[in-house]
Amino acid sequence: MGLPTTNFDPPFRITRASHVVLTVRDLAASRQFYEKVIGLILTAEEDGVLYFRGVEEACHHSLVLRQGSDAICARLGLRVFMETDLDALKAFFESHNCPAAWATVPHQGRTLHATDPAGTPLEFCATMPVLPRMITKFTGHAGGSALRLDHYQILTPDVAEVCAFYMAAGFRLSEYIAPKGTFDLRGVFLQRKGNPHDIVFFNGAGPRLHHFAFLAPEVHHLLHACDLAGELGFGASVERGPGRHGPGHAMYVYMRDPDGHRVELFNTHYQIMDIENEPVAWDPADSSISFPWGLPARQAWFEEATPFEGVAVCEPEIKPTPMTLEKYLAKGRAQ
Repeated sequence: MGLPTTNFDPPFRITRASHVVLTVRDLAASRQFYEKVIGLILTAEEDGVLYFRGVEEACHHSLVLRQGSDAICARLGLRVFMETDLDALKAFFESHNCPAAWATVPHQGRTLHATDPAGTPLEFCATMPVLPRMITKFTGHAGGSALRLDHYQILTPDVAEVCAFYMAAGFRLSEYIAPKGTFDLRGVFLQRKGNPHDIVFFNGAGPRLHHFAFLAPEVHHLLHACDLAGELGFGASVERGPGRHGPGHAMYVYMRDPDGHRVELFNTHYQIMDIENEPVAWDPADSSISFPWGLPARQAWFEEATPFEGVAVCEPEIKPTPMTLEKYLAKGRAQ
């Protein structure tokens, strides 16, 4: 069995990862974290809900935080090009026996709520209110100066199933992780906007949101965000990095917000929009996938993730066995 085939001409146009909707327990602490450390712009505060956008984003929000009793993810948002695309998209989900229904959502145009085959709750819209970009308002830049939401990563027990579904919806596979010489997919990087990924799926208990990622301007912004996290009392939340990825090649740092939601700041991307660009294969036995230099991540980075609201978690048939920091140190002591 080979890789799924991309449908290059679906009857709808998904354009990019758009926004994340989270529930948090302490709205004030979360506001400080996302404004001062990550560097997002607060667009609005309304009835226990905070709306943030990146420094270069003109649309109303890319992160929505709602006050609640549990730390969960309500929805992951994607954009379509025009509202007429939503009708064909609804039919696509229904043809795959996936729930899809219209919803009314503040600060968004016509919105479709849908669920993918893994159980991931999604929402699609074409428009939001537009505000001035803050990219040249330098006195308003803070922390990591997060520019824009780039992607999110989801843990799922069946990577192959969701990969085939999203490629049928027009997503392209930029990179994938599978044992050498096989197509036994352990991780897939799927994109619509021409860089390596909008949605990433990795094998694991799920569906759960592993992280969402904002692009930062320069490497020093990653370090500055870490320094501010330490000064403001969030130092222990710096979970992984700074370091460099194998797939995607980006410099990164991962942090946990006050409720444990994982957010990545990263820089650098390469372009993958030309038709002749083939997916890049990575062998999970190759340590350069997780850490081309430095130390591997802690076990919690591989296992802990944010649950989706009201969605049951299923275990994969083959549980991942990555090299963790704990294993790495134990191996060193044994030698």
